[in-house]
Amino acid sequence: MPKISVEIPQELLDDLDGHVGDDGKFVNRSDAIRASIRKTLDLLDEIDDRHDRLDTDEE
Repeated sequence: MPKISVEIPQELLDDLDGHVGDDGKFVNRSDAIRASIRKTLDLLDEIDDRHDRLDTDEE
């Protein structure tokens, strides 16, 4: 799996960390960020589909 580096504002990182760990939904930051990216891309696909902008030949 490729690795990337991103800059994240501290307030977003603080919020993210509240969802990570033993008491959180995600086991680590990477897992939380991947889930967030997947959800965002799914939402964008839904928006594109509603506006007939989704290219169905990609899948």
